[in-house]
Order: sequence, then structure tokens, then C-alpha cells
Amino acid sequence: MNVDEFGLILFVERFEQCVSFYQNLLQLPVRRSQDMLVCFDLSIGYLMVEKGGVAQTREKTRAQNPAVLRFDVEDLSKEVHNLKERGIHFLQERCVFEWGKIAVFLDPDGNRIELGEIHTTSASYRT
Repeated sequence: MNVDEFGLILFVERFEQCVSFYQNLLQLPVRRSQDMLVCFDLSIGYLMVEKGGVAQTREKTRAQNPAVLRFDVEDLSKEVHNLKERGIHFLQERCVFEWGKIAVFLDPDGNRIELGEIHTTSASYRT
């Protein structure tokens, strides 16, 4: 399969709040905006936020949403600090594993988002 780029579509109920969250708090650039969806540019593809999901007031279970958005960063502490300054509330600011570290927060619909600082033993490490 010859793939031009990778995209992820996230269906949300609280559309306006989620668009604002990804655009203003996470500062993802908007590629394209339409009535029912907003597509955000990522260095590795895109994240499309689209109407039609179901929101939760707390983190969704894996049965409700079996996917996790993971944004790998170079310096986890620095990114956590920057996002906290913009108003992001973290469920966990630093979880240490043998393969790296993560921080966990939620979008307005209760979708789990992780920041990851990985190293060579991580399954997602690019060799």
C-alpha cells in the first residue's frame, strides 16, 4: 500500500469546545474548516474533528473509545508546563515506564490524550 499521509478522524459531541481545545489550547493549525468538521495539520498527517460523537464528563472507557491520541514530544516536562499555562488540566503529569514517560489529559468530550517522551526501547521508536 502506498500511503500519502496518515489521518485520524475523531467524532465528537461537543464540537465547538473540541475545535477550540485543539486549535487554541493545543495550538494545532487548521488545514480546513467546514460546517461539520475541522481538519488540523500535524507534522505526520492530520487530525479531523467531526460532529457525530458522544461526550462523557470524565475519561471514556476503552469500550466507549478504544483509541488514544498520543503526541510524542522531545521534552515532556516542558510541554506539560506549557499546556498547564494554557489551562490544560492533567490527570497525570508524569507516568514513568521502562520505554518512556507519558502525561495524560482529556479533551472536552472525554477522549484520552497522552504526551509521550519515548526512548529506544519504545515500540513506537523509529529506527
